[in-house]
Amino acid sequence: MRGIDVVKERRSVKYFDPSHVMSEAETEELLSLSLLSPTAFNIQNWRFLVVDDVSLRKALRGASGDQLQVTDSSLLVVICADLMAWKKEPDRYWRNAPEDVQQIMVPMISEFFENDAQLQRDEAMRSCGIAAQTLMLSAKAMGYDSCPMDGFDGDKVAELIQLPDDHCISMFVAVGKALKPARERAGQLPYGEVVLKNRFG
Repeated sequence: MRGIDVVKERRSVKYFDPSHVMSEAETEELLSLSLLSPTAFNIQNWRFLVVDDVSLRKALRGASGDQLQVTDSSLLVVICADLMAWKKEPDRYWRNAPEDVQQIMVPMISEFFENDAQLQRDEAMRSCGIAAQTLMLSAKAMGYDSCPMDGFDGDKVAELIQLPDDHCISMFVAVGKALKPARERAGQLPYGEVVLKNRFG
């Protein structure tokens, strides 16, 4: 499937075939593609929690307004971010770069993020959003459907997955074989309303 077609045909599917099983190889390929998503300063702050424990899936469904996708999808990924990734051995993010590039980039990481908790969280959400879209487009290219999900009790989910204190949850992404096609697009805003030039107003 061409890249343009993947973008056009990716839709949020709500009903998945609960009997379908993705292979370990497919799961690894899909997540490996997601790891190619860009992050600021290459800090790779996203974390992909794959939930395959049946009882945990049921508990997460209970914390997510009983949304069927949580239990019925072939793959459930809780996309989280390490808010402190920027300070955890930052040299490793640039280890394959030339020495002169390392000397410039590595110190810039702490200069950018230190003492700015809001920026750390904002960057985490940006990174996770990009990664989620990479995951969903890759799934479509592999013949799968997906659904990005919110509508969950963040505190309860954090407790269930034993989220570290320095991490945050961005969203769930459910992946699998659709039982029903997505509904027709509900209503796209006009191009001219959302695409602007140079300035607002």
